[in-house]
Amino acid sequence: MNQSKVMRGFLDTGLLLLMLFSYISSSVSSSHYSPSCQSHEQFHLNGMHKNGDVILGGLFKIHFFSTDPDLSFTSQPQLPTCYGFNIIGFREAQTMAFAIDEINRNSNLLLNVTLGYSLYDNCFDLGIAFRAALTLVSGQEEQVTLEENCVGTPPVLGIVGDSSSTRSIAISTVLGLYRVPLVSYYASCSCLSDQQKFPSFFRTIPSDAFQVNAMIQILKRFGWTWTGLLISDDDYGVHAARSFHSDLGPAGGGCLAYTEILPWGDDPAELRRIVDVMRKSTARVVIAFSNMARMINLIKEVVRQNVTGLQWIASEAWTSADVLQTPHLMPYLGGTLGTAVRRGEIPGLRDFLLQIRPDNTEGNSMVNQFWEHTFQCRFAPPSWVEAGGGLCTGQEVIQNVENELVDVSDLRAEYNVYKAVYAVAYALDDMLQCESGRGPFSNNTCAHLQRLEPWQLVYYLAKVNFTTSFGDEVSFDENGDTLPIYDIMNWVWLPDGRTIVQRVGEVKRSAFKGYKFTLNEDKIFWNFEPKQPPRSMCSESCPPGTRMARKKGEPECCFDCVSCSEGKISNTTDSMECTSCPEDFWSSPQRDHCVPKKTEFLSYHEPLGICLTTTSLLGTFICVVVLGIFIHHHSTPIVRANNSELSFLLLVSLKLCFLCSLLFIGRPILWTCQLRHAAFGISFVLCVSCILVKTMVVLAVFRASKPGGESSLKWFGAVQQRGTVLVLTSVQAAICTVWLVSASPVPHKNTQYHSDKIVYECIVGSTIGFAVLLGYIGLLAVLSCLLAFLAKNLPDNFNEAKLITFSMLIFCAVWVAFVPAYISSPGKYADAVEVFAILASSFGLLVALFGPKCYIILLRPERNTKKAIMGRGNTR
Repeated sequence: MNQSKVMRGFLDTGLLLLMLFSYISSSVSSSHYSPSCQSHEQFHLNGMHKNGDVILGGLFKIHFFSTDPDLSFTSQPQLPTCYGFNIIGFREAQTMAFAIDEINRNSNLLLNVTLGYSLYDNCFDLGIAFRAALTLVSGQEEQVTLEENCVGTPPVLGIVGDSSSTRSIAISTVLGLYRVPLVSYYASCSCLSDQQKFPSFFRTIPSDAFQVNAMIQILKRFGWTWTGLLISDDDYGVHAARSFHSDLGPAGGGCLAYTEILPWGDDPAELRRIVDVMRKSTARVVIAFSNMARMINLIKEVVRQNVTGLQWIASEAWTSADVLQTPHLMPYLGGTLGTAVRRGEIPGLRDFLLQIRPDNTEGNSMVNQFWEHTFQCRFAPPSWVEAGGGLCTGQEVIQNVENELVDVSDLRAEYNVYKAVYAVAYALDDMLQCESGRGPFSNNTCAHLQRLEPWQLVYYLAKVNFTTSFGDEVSFDENGDTLPIYDIMNWVWLPDGRTIVQRVGEVKRSAFKGYKFTLNEDKIFWNFEPKQPPRSMCSESCPPGTRMARKKGEPECCFDCVSCSEGKISNTTDSMECTSCPEDFWSSPQRDHCVPKKTEFLSYHEPLGICLTTTSLLGTFICVVVLGIFIHHHSTPIVRANNSELSFLLLVSLKLCFLCSLLFIGRPILWTCQLRHAAFGISFVLCVSCILVKTMVVLAVFRASKPGGESSLKWFGAVQQRGTVLVLTSVQAAICTVWLVSASPVPHKNTQYHSDKIVYECIVGSTIGFAVLLGYIGLLAVLSCLLAFLAKNLPDNFNEAKLITFSMLIFCAVWVAFVPAYISSPGKYADAVEVFAILASSFGLLVALFGPKCYIILLRPERNTKKAIMGRGNTR
């Protein structure tokens, strides 16, 4: 903000306050020794008056301009320093006069009490408005007789006005000290809601905070998140800018591309700079929170630079400005959306305005000025410096001239004036109807007509509640603000070139229904091709599956769209963060929803599982076939040799080894996890135990065949062989039991291998238990291998030592290779490696031990004789 202008405002306000206090001090000092108050001097102002039992004051903008006002007191009458008659302001003042006249004729309101008024022209000037306010609260009489201590009913009980926020701030600051109510009809600055600073201020226009919120709702409705803001350099614009900066992001999710302050007066260089910023910006929506005068200068520069393609959002100060609604401006301003003060209807106002006649009463100069302006004539003497032409007769007919006075089709500020007057009247009526002894003041007292105090009216104004004939509810909240309501307007450019401003919605807040925003989008005229609302955003919306990443040093509306990382999703537009999927879910390829994770385990339905299952069943089948062959030929020497019972038991254990591999295929569950390693361990120990016992029997038989070795056979009879196998297998069963009881294997969902997959596996529970189980099998296998190696020099035709040695070498090689392969294989491949090791070792034992015997039984039966086996037959 321009610091010199702010400082000038402070100095002006300070000078006015100093003037007020000196004025009051002189009045009080002159009345110190007398029961009357002596006015020091008088202001001479342009006004309009009517007597009554209770007088209400009013401040209105009857003229547009003023010369530098003389703030000193003077006893010499002088003409006002204002010029540029404002018919709209005059109509507002006449609306107050009409409302008071209507109240006086109302038999249900203020019975036996007549209201009067004193209305003054503020000339759009702070100094003149302040002088007018002082005149209203102190009176124009040179000497007023009062009761003792200068106490009595003041000249006015309350003031309706002012229309400007800046002037209302200055006036209310002083009037608040004496609790004189000021009811504004057009001062909308949100700062005036501070009841600590302005305890006697009320208004019938919504606060700018609500207007800002209404504009944010419009932006939100059309997705405009990137906007420019233009404000006037006064309280109206500055406080609105603060509200936009604080509320736009949280309420509408938008931000401002730029904020520019429109200059005072005509500053071509500054206006060129501002319009250049607008032209270069990517923001297609411009909010202009300024009065009409500054907007006129701005739009001239917009036209000069031919800046089109902008969507304007207008504040109520210029939404209805006729001067901007011209055909040559429509290429630039067509389609403007704006907020406007609620339009109302005031029955009888037009007839009242048509009855206006000149008034030659001293002090009532407003009507005469209107007459001179309208009919371009002058009274003798002239009532205004601008009067010219012939003499006015006072009989001129208003209907014969075209002017805005009697156009009551769009009453907005006038409707607020009407509501303000009625608010004061209803408050006064409630105050005068107070029952003695039941009043709200000290000792339950009531106010009296003869000694009314302004602060008493403030109390009742805060509680006023009524409904106008137009159906609008009027009341004030704890901040002095009325129930807010705004019309949403749209500038329509018709095909014939004409322009109309139509109502397309409203935004309001009621005492019972709360906040309500309605907008008829089908009625809105868009000044774009195609006839659709424009897009205005710094960055395109981020689609689902991405998140917003703020650009460093840029406003929050400027961002990049970054894809969600794996395992995270966003299923809404413009998501700030990506959310992680639940444990058993993973992000879809588009990252916009979660899908169940793929599951992985060694399945019966996949090629690898089918192959292993088939191999396992094939091995089982071969074991059954071999077992059948051995049973069928159980009486032959080759089957009976070296304990046929052990051979049968070995075939059964091998069949169990083949079958236990099936426990490793399929989705792991608790019982399969617990059973698979136990079955595997016990089956293989049973198998290796049988081989070990067979090896030991071979060695014992050959030792017994030597002189003195007969005694060794008694330790390897059938019972001892069965007992040895049982004991060795029981040790493994005990190991498995301890393992299952202490740290049982359990199924586990592993997500460490692949984030997007769930690998179902069995964790061994106790690594030590698993190692002991394998180690015990390995110990027996190594022992069998060593014993078989020791028997390698025995006669080939008699024993199985070489076959056992070869089978044990295959067995040990498979399981030595198994350990590193198992450790390095992830997920289902670890199970596949273990199944492969089981099948490979089982087939190695089956083929090495029983292949040659089956060959002899089936293909070389001549060798299946006792002589051949003992090595005494003729063999080839």
